[in-house]
Amino acid sequence: MRQLALFDLDHTLIPIDSDYEWGQFLCKIGAVDADAFARRNADFFAQYQAGTLDPVEYLEFALGTLAQFKRDELDQYHAQFMHEVIQPALLPAAFDLLKKHQDQDDLIAIITATNRFVTTPIAAALGVGHLLAAEPEVDSNNNITGKLLGVPTSGPGKVIHLHDWLQRRDEQLSDFSKSYFYSDSHNDIPLLEVVTHPVATNPNAKLSAHALARGWPQINLFHQQ
Repeated sequence: MRQLALFDLDHTLIPIDSDYEWGQFLCKIGAVDADAFARRNADFFAQYQAGTLDPVEYLEFALGTLAQFKRDELDQYHAQFMHEVIQPALLPAAFDLLKKHQDQDDLIAIITATNRFVTTPIAAALGVGHLLAAEPEVDSNNNITGKLLGVPTSGPGKVIHLHDWLQRRDEQLSDFSKSYFYSDSHNDIPLLEVVTHPVATNPNAKLSAHALARGWPQINLFHQQ
């Protein structure tokens, strides 16, 4: 039987938060009002770290920001963002972990609370073909409208999206001999609890304590950071 390997993205496969850094990047290049945006972005990031973030409220903020720009303009910004911010954060330890599962011919997917626009090029750069992410609505010209499609891919929402994705593939979790999920955050405990092999990866304090209590392995990909 085939194995399934799932990965969170931010602070798991990369040692930064891509959503937060995207906002900081927009401020740096002057695409948004830097002071107002940076304050709100920082507030949301603090709520995420504390586990108090309302994912819908945040995604409406993030997607609303994207909706201010035409898609070709966004794509140009994102190419610059990849070069300046993301490429330096793609470190060998993450590629080594992915390669271990690739060599086993595991089914591999990234499942992230960050929206698909921000994360699609990052998943591609990591060599991962399957991405489960928050889905922005787009219009007939592929411009982002600012609305979220479906439920957020965070907390229990990751479990919902995983089952939906597998169902579209005519598969279910029990079809796999082993299922792995690598995550840094206690926000991902709902999905960590349903796989056969949860791995606390660069865990925050809350997840580390939970993993210790449950006997889950803990690894640190970026101990040099």
